[in-house]
Order: sequence, then C-alpha cells, then structure tokens
Amino acid sequence: MSSTTQQKEKIKIIRTAAVPGSLYTLLKGQLAYLNQEYEIIGVSSDGPLLQETSKREGIRTIAVPIERNISPLKDLQGLFKLYKVFKKEKPFMVHSITPKAGLLSMIAAYFARVPKRVHMFTGLIFPTQTGPKKQLLLFFDKLICKFATHVYPEGNGVKNDLINYGVTKKPLNVIANGNVNGLNLEYFSPGHYSEEDTSALKSQLNLSSSDFLWVYVGRLVNDKGVNELMEAFNSLTKKYKNTKLILVGSDDGETDILPLATREIIHGHPDIVAIGQQKDVRPFLALADAFVFPSYREGFPNVVLEAGAMGLPAIVTDINGSNEIIIDGVNGLIIPSKDSLALKKAMERFLTDSSLVNSMSQKARDLVVNRYNRDLVWAALSEEYKKIIAN
Repeated sequence: MSSTTQQKEKIKIIRTAAVPGSLYTLLKGQLAYLNQEYEIIGVSSDGPLLQETSKREGIRTIAVPIERNISPLKDLQGLFKLYKVFKKEKPFMVHSITPKAGLLSMIAAYFARVPKRVHMFTGLIFPTQTGPKKQLLLFFDKLICKFATHVYPEGNGVKNDLINYGVTKKPLNVIANGNVNGLNLEYFSPGHYSEEDTSALKSQLNLSSSDFLWVYVGRLVNDKGVNELMEAFNSLTKKYKNTKLILVGSDDGETDILPLATREIIHGHPDIVAIGQQKDVRPFLALADAFVFPSYREGFPNVVLEAGAMGLPAIVTDINGSNEIIIDGVNGLIIPSKDSLALKKAMERFLTDSSLVNSMSQKARDLVVNRYNRDLVWAALSEEYKKIIAN
C-alpha cells in the first residue's frame, strides 16, 4: 500500500486559529504529533508563520482571512471562505482555538455539515468588559457553543465562567490539568544555562550580580497589568536600591496603548531594562530571581508555566489560569488584579524574605513537571479525539 493511500485513510481534522502565530506558537509540536495518526490541516489568516507552521509540523495549511477584531463585512467574507474550504476538504472534525476563529469556524462547519465541531476556549474576554460590548462578546461565545458539538475550556477558571454566565449547558471537560499544549520541559530547563552564561548576559545588560532581578514577559499593554507593575516598581525602588526589572515584550501593533506616564517610566527609569520582544525568553528567565505577571485576564498563561519550569517563583493576579498554576505561598504569591499596592507589598515580601523565595524556587519546577508536561497533554488530547470519533 502506498503512502498516499495510507494518508487518505487517515481521519481528516482541520485545526483553525485567527492568526498563524496562534498555530505556530500555541500548538508547537502538537500538530506534528497528531498528524502521525490523523490528517491534520492548519487553517488561519495568511502570513509567513503559516508557511513556517506547515514546514515545522509537516502538515498542509490553508490561508483564509480571519479578522481578530469585529469587522462585519470581512467576517462574512471569512465565514464564506471557511465554508468553501470545509465543503471541499470534507473533514470529519474542525477544532478551533481563539475567539474569532471559533465563531466563524463553528458556524461554517455546521453549515458545511462537518460531523464533529470542537472549540477550545483558551480565554474569555467578556468577563472583564462592561455594557453593550460585554453582552455582544457573551452572545458570540454562546453562538460558538450552539454550533459546536464539543466544548473544552482550557482550565477550570474558564470552565467556571462558562457555567456561571450560562454560556452553554453542554458538557465541559478540561483536558489533562489544563493548558492548550503543555510545556516542553527539556527545552524549558534551567540546566541549559550555566552561571557563566547568566553572568555574561547580566554584564551585557549592565546588571549587577548583587541585584534582585524581576522579569516580566508579555505584551506591554494595559490588560497585562503593566500600569500597576510600573507604579509598584517605581515606588519600590525609592526604598530598595539593589533591584532591577527586565521587561521582555513590546507594544508593536497593539491598540491597547499604555498611557504616556507609564511609557515614560518604562523608557526613563534607570532600574528598568526594556529589551523588546524576544524569540527565546529562556535566557532572561534563567538570569532572574522572580517572575511578575499582574495580568487582568488570561485563559491559561504559557509564560507563567515557562517561568515555573525555569525554576522561578512568581507573583500573579487572582485570575483564570494564573491561579491554577500558582499555589499561594508554595510556588509564588497571588494578589488581587488591578491593585498596585498589593503588588508592591508582594514584591517587597520577596525582597525581604530570601528563605521564602528559595523555598518557592525549589518547588516551582516540580509543580510544572508533575502537571503540565506536554507529553501528558498531547496524550490526553489524543484520547479525547478517540472518544469523539468513537461516539
């Protein structure tokens, strides 16, 4: 039997996301893993990362324009193009991630008569919104669930919100312990970096070996709690001199622009090192003493997992995902969202209690290893696919 015939015999599954970066980043390795057993096709808006995903994962990809923001005319065009793709490809399953891809994919797959329509909520936007926008986003999520045959929340926090807001009455199962892809724990390991490596990078960034180093990884936008972080750190450095903050991320292409006062602190504070977006965040996690992530909302933040895998204790806000990864007082501290004073007090506790920091550092990686190994997540997802197919 030829390899072509074997490929045709595989069950066809289309994975969709609004932008190629979501397929490329969030599903790294997973698509190749699933492609061993199924014929996986990746669908998203066009871009270099879509071709990179195809090459890296060894799968076929199809470009369909999907807008991240609400755009009625373009959304209708995207919906129709997805419908045509699904009618032509005739997949057994369409599995979407990201909100807009979920909305358009589930509706298009329903009308294209795709037997199984799966959406994973990797985060909910509406709980943090107000007024008409909140109601509109809630309506969209209800539509996703209406047209999907299977709905999966990325974590228990997302699951509880779906239940509490009455988004759907369909069964909601969290795969493994949560997180869309798990973590490659061989890649994210502090063992890759020697003291000489971290000392060299500190020297390059003009950091002293005596400094307590904080690291933040994420987009520099309001929703990530950057305003509170700047306010807390700026206040903290008036009392504590041997501490520095490394910001890994940028605001390029963002619409959630930070206020001028916050941007002035970022670019003018002598103890803040803003290095922009980085392809590899591991070196900066390796040289830090603690991770800080005061985001307003998440689904299941990979950066908190990555920091933990690199042995960093973390200060996070009490939001979905973050409060599932961090156990307060064990591998980090949990504080209220949008509270710069609480953030300052937590950071001060880290600076003044080295035994607590050391204890949390020792437990940080073990908790990630035991719960979020990507092999565990991939195997659980594969088993879930088998259940869907069998039923």
